[in-house]
Amino acid sequence: MEFVICFDMRAPDFGAPIDTLYRAALDMSAWADEIGFNAVGLGEHHAVDDGYLPSPLPMCAAIAARTEKVNIRPNALLAPLYEPIKLAEDLSVIQLLSNGRLQVVVGAGYRPYEFQMFGTCREDRKERYLEVFEVLRKAWVGEEFEYRGRKVRVTPTPEKKPPLLLGGAHPAVARRAARIADGFFPPGGENWHVYREERLKLGKSDPGEKFHSLGPIYTHVAHDVEAAWKKLLPHAVHCVQSYTEWTVEAYGRAAGPFAKGVKPDDLRSSGAYQVLTPEQAVDTINGMDDLSTFILTPLLGGIDPEFAWEGLKLFQQEVWPLVRQRAADLPIPGVGVAHV
Repeated sequence: MEFVICFDMRAPDFGAPIDTLYRAALDMSAWADEIGFNAVGLGEHHAVDDGYLPSPLPMCAAIAARTEKVNIRPNALLAPLYEPIKLAEDLSVIQLLSNGRLQVVVGAGYRPYEFQMFGTCREDRKERYLEVFEVLRKAWVGEEFEYRGRKVRVTPTPEKKPPLLLGGAHPAVARRAARIADGFFPPGGENWHVYREERLKLGKSDPGEKFHSLGPIYTHVAHDVEAAWKKLLPHAVHCVQSYTEWTVEAYGRAAGPFAKGVKPDDLRSSGAYQVLTPEQAVDTINGMDDLSTFILTPLLGGIDPEFAWEGLKLFQQEVWPLVRQRAADLPIPGVGVAHV
């Protein structure tokens, strides 16, 4: 079972100051590393009023400097917005700084504004991230190769290459992941069977019958559940409203998990955001199977770090001792158990 701490670095006006949130995220990453979490996850979006993390790579480097064991996972890196050669260099350096703990989930992106901001076309995103995969593979060999008519060479190259996972939910993406990626990372496990069938058709190892099932987006541990929920609610509402607006902008309708009952006026019953007593948290974790990911998102929507730390320390004191034996690195999603 995998335990992950995630950060999106949102800082809405009603939340904590953004510089305070960044310092807290580094401290919390170090905390997760120290107690034995498996991964730190980071999002990426651009030109967001609340300051959503636009630059996961320097954040990865900072986390690498503050941690020793935990995997570092940008999820998802919006590859079509990057210059591939420079991306190869930056990821190489982070992999060296982290001593081989980087796991890269490549995403295509979907917000039209982000593509126009970087002078690219949303319609070209598939070709652009396919190019990124190709360039990274060549770059990390360490030899000179040709890119768009130019001779290039990326140095230094890490001995352990970062695994490249493809994120997405569409069946075509699942089949593409089987062909070009080291693994598949669908947000809710969508079309895992398509991915598996394609890998087997290609003669590759069996990734297993199911994707890692994901726990709630946000879990806070508290003795006074009602008081904690009242503090959480404005931040959860802010996040859901933002994601809903983005998917409507991109697709003309709410899509993904935000089209399945996760509504601002009904967040609590959705189960996506939870406040649990220590006993309930232990029961929740023990009720998850071994191929599951339990997620903590302590700074969700700019939550006050003091409030977040209360939940984390209670988790460490009254939950973690009873569940830590379940923490084990899972196989990289999609490459088969033999590749753990």
